[in-house]
Amino acid sequence: MKFFKTSSSSPDGYKMLIDDLHQTTAELNCAYQNLENVVEPDLIDYYIYQAKAVQMRYKFLLGCVKKLEGSYTKNPL
Repeated sequence: MKFFKTSSSSPDGYKMLIDDLHQTTAELNCAYQNLENVVEPDLIDYYIYQAKAVQMRYKFLLGCVKKLEGSYTKNPL
């Protein structure tokens, strides 16, 4: 496990981040579909909380991607 950043963001890390973002998008769509198809109050609550949790993860990952993309586009000269 690395505790210190030894170099600038690697393209492999960026690809993993993008893959996680795509997976999270799929999970969010699944949570929304499940929410649309349930009528049991406890399941409605469950899918609402699940969708909220996945939305928060999506927002976090999107922020990380934007940070990395911003660091790639900065010109040091």
